[in-house]
Amino acid sequence: MTVRKGIPRQGKHRKEPLRDKMSRSPGSVPTLEHAAGMGQEAFSGRTAKEKWREHMRENPYKRLPPIERKPDGSLYRMTPAQRKQANALIRRECCCYEDGNCMLLDDGDTHTCPQTISFSVCCKWFRWSVLPQIGTLEAEIFRDKELKRCAVCGRVFVPKSNRAKYCPDCAARVHRRQKTESERKRRSCVDS
Repeated sequence: MTVRKGIPRQGKHRKEPLRDKMSRSPGSVPTLEHAAGMGQEAFSGRTAKEKWREHMRENPYKRLPPIERKPDGSLYRMTPAQRKQANALIRRECCCYEDGNCMLLDDGDTHTCPQTISFSVCCKWFRWSVLPQIGTLEAEIFRDKELKRCAVCGRVFVPKSNRAKYCPDCAARVHRRQKTESERKRRSCVDS
């Protein structure tokens, strides 16, 4: 790496003045003066674990946006097949789900996860943290008009462009097949 004269290095390659290097012994804790001298914010003294505990004391559930509703004010509903898919996703991916109970609602008693027993989308954590992991299910429930059906397998998928004809799985197979046919045709036209 070349360094131009007069331009200080950035990041981990930054040069510290010699006196700062000498004043710190390996394993020593930086002081307020040292942090101020290095142009960093004052050393707070809190560890990452303490910061995480403080962050979790305030309920992160409250910071999530509200659940989307239809224009008439009702909640979005799932079909039985969508609910089955959603329940499998909740059991597999939701960090608040444990043995059929919701840990967010835990106040000493066990509470069954309301999302697993309802056909409505009623849990903010499910809506904003778990459901986006399967984009097609989210699109089926919330955006009926933006979906297309695959020309090969008939599955519903979210198109990435207005020309999309195939779901991502079938698109790779169809593209490979079309490419081999094109190559075969090109090779057959070549004079040997």
